[in-house]
Order: sequence, then structure tokens, then C-alpha cells
Amino acid sequence: MTTIRWISALAAGSALLLAGCGSGSSDVPQAADLAPATKLTPAQQIERGRYLVRAADCAACHTAPNGAPFAGGVELASPFGKFYGTNITPDKDHGIGKWSADDFYKALHDGVAPDKHLYPAMPYTSYRGLSRTDTDAMYAYLMQLKPMAVQNREPELGFPYNQRFAMAGWNLLFRKDALPDASKGESPAWIRGRYLTNALGHCAECHTPRGKFGQMDGGRPLTGSALARVGAPDISPAGLAARGWTAADLQTFFSTGIAPQGSAYGEMFPVVHLSSRYLNAADVGAMSTYLLGDKPPVPQPLKPANADAGAMATGRQHYLAVCAGCHGREGEGKPHVAVAMLGNSTVRNADPRNLIVSMLDGIERQDFPGLESMQDMPGFATRMNDAELAALANYLRASYGGQPADVTTDSVKVLRETPSH
Repeated sequence: MTTIRWISALAAGSALLLAGCGSGSSDVPQAADLAPATKLTPAQQIERGRYLVRAADCAACHTAPNGAPFAGGVELASPFGKFYGTNITPDKDHGIGKWSADDFYKALHDGVAPDKHLYPAMPYTSYRGLSRTDTDAMYAYLMQLKPMAVQNREPELGFPYNQRFAMAGWNLLFRKDALPDASKGESPAWIRGRYLTNALGHCAECHTPRGKFGQMDGGRPLTGSALARVGAPDISPAGLAARGWTAADLQTFFSTGIAPQGSAYGEMFPVVHLSSRYLNAADVGAMSTYLLGDKPPVPQPLKPANADAGAMATGRQHYLAVCAGCHGREGEGKPHVAVAMLGNSTVRNADPRNLIVSMLDGIERQDFPGLESMQDMPGFATRMNDAELAALANYLRASYGGQPADVTTDSVKVLRETPSH
């Protein structure tokens, strides 16, 4: 997906190669891949592969804006430098046209291409959970695409992160056969949802915090992670319940991009637009079951506002001046124009960074399945100063999100001055 992948190649990679930490090469069980009961025809395998490639959100990183499908070129920014999505069309010179099905499986399962180690900007740490049946179907679909002779761009990394051999050591330490679960369950839907969420959807790659070497923190699965200026929110059962999510709301969100808690925007919009909207109802339900668990927590009601009246009055003035025309005088939103602020998941988020960045940068127009759309939201970076934006953010958080009015002028300033890439 077009999200920032937090990776590190380890400066002491050569030493790690000798560390004797185990190879991590044991085969992964078939998991809940729902393998077909009978052998598929080639056409059926390709169609299955199409579905799986969408579920894995491959287009988000491998199809550049205005570029050829799956020909690469998408920029993936990270603290360690820039990566670029690669060409995965069957072109023999620049794509995967010379790869076998075994090569493809090894790349997704082990992070090793025929000629090099891959960086975990390609989320093999999650794809490792894919079954061979599914990777073969994905391979069959990709290999029947039109070959595109689009040259790959090399990562722009400084030392020591440009030393690919060090990834062998990183893999010894951090490439695991299974990801930890954030929820509890044992139902067929929960097990299927685990496969869709952890392996195919690779949600943990953005929503799980990272350690100092870029590895996912297995002790805090899906509890949210900072991605430069923005944050991937907490989507653990407790985190979702704290912002009012139910299983039905999650299913609506994955299928349409819009729910009572708001709409998909920023890095999440392509996930819905290119991936989750194409999942069948059973799989969308399974993902929702897995995220909340077989016994989902009760969604928390919106807390009443608790903030200084004078400060709220200032924030209210700013809201009426620049927000109410689209979002409604009382934050109720306007259909086909702007989502509600009252109970909005971003406004209810304990971390205010996404709210602040949205106010600074604005949000592009969003077209959703069917005839639904949300108009573009202008950014206010040039129209409002840090103090004004802090007052507005505090009003929104306290009045419509049940959060403390604790956004400072300095916190706005930091995000204003942080580069977007």
C-alpha cells in the first residue's frame, strides 16, 4: 500500500550473519486461505489471483499515478530514505517475466528475489503468512498481464541502509513465521479474518509500532504507529471501541469508504479504493470479526466536552468561520459534501496529529463506490497561524470528540515545519 514502511537494514549486518539466531525458513502452515476443494482451471486460477492481488493491495505500491498498471514507480518515503514500488508485470527485462512460481513465492515468503535480498518496504514480513496455493494464483494473474518495459528506480538510501546484504541478518532476527494477534477468537470467521488482515492485507505494517531497527513491535500489535507527520491509528479492539467502532461500521467502511465515524482519506483512501472495496461480504465480515475479536468490546459513548469555556469560545469562532459551511453548524456534516465532525474517528483519536495535518494540508476530493463523493477540503496553513489552528483543533476535540483540549501552539508548529515526504 502507499504507506510509509518503517525499515532498517542494521549497520552491523555482517556480524548478524554470524549470529546463529536460526534461519526462520520453516514452512508456514496453509492457514485459512480457503483453498479450493477441487483443482482450478487456468482461467479460474487467474481469476482467483485477481481477487487475491486486490486483497493484498498490490496496486497501491506498484501502480504509479498516471502510470501503467503494476509497472512500479510509486514513491515510498521512510526515515531511512526513499523506496520505489517495482515493476511486477511479466516484462522480462524490468519486471518479473523471468521469475518462476517458486521465485515469486520465495520473494513473498522470505523477502529474497532471484538476484537480491528485498527490503521490507515490500511487506514480506506479513506476506510470509500467505499459502503457496494463494501465491501461485497471484503469480498466475500477474504473469498474464501486459508486459510493461518500465525501468525500476533504485532506492535512495544512505549508508548503512544501502547495504542489501545486511538484510540477511535483519531477517534472522525479525522475520517471524506468524504475527501476534491483537484480538481473541477461534471462530471460522476470526481465523479467516486473521489471514486476510495479517497476511494478505498486511495491516500491521502500518498500524503496529516499530522498534529501533525498524521491526514490528510484537508486544503491541495494531496499537497504532507514527508515520512521519501522520499516524496510523490504533485498530486494536480497545482502540476501535474507544472511537465508537462496531463490526457493522467496519464492514461499511471497508466496503464503501464511509461510515458514521468518517470517510477514508490520506493513506487509507487507496486501501479502500484499490483493495477492500473489492472483497466479498464474507471476507469483509471476517476482517471486522478479527479486528474486534469474537467477543467485541462495547463501543464507548462520546464523552461530554470538558474544557475551558473561554478557549472553546475562540475555537468555536474559528469553526463557524472556516468549517461550519461544509461540516454543519453543530458538526453534523452534509451528505455528499463533508463528513460529520461529531463523533468523527479522527477527532476522537487520542493522538491529534492527523487532525492537525488535515487542517494544515487539506484533503483531496474523494470519490467512493457508487455515486458517493466528498468534496475537497482546503488547507489552512496559509490562512491561519499556529495559535488559531491549535484553538480550532481543541474545540473540535473537546466538543465533538470527547478528547482533552491539549493541542499546543508548538505541536502545530512542529507538524507545519515537518516535510510531508
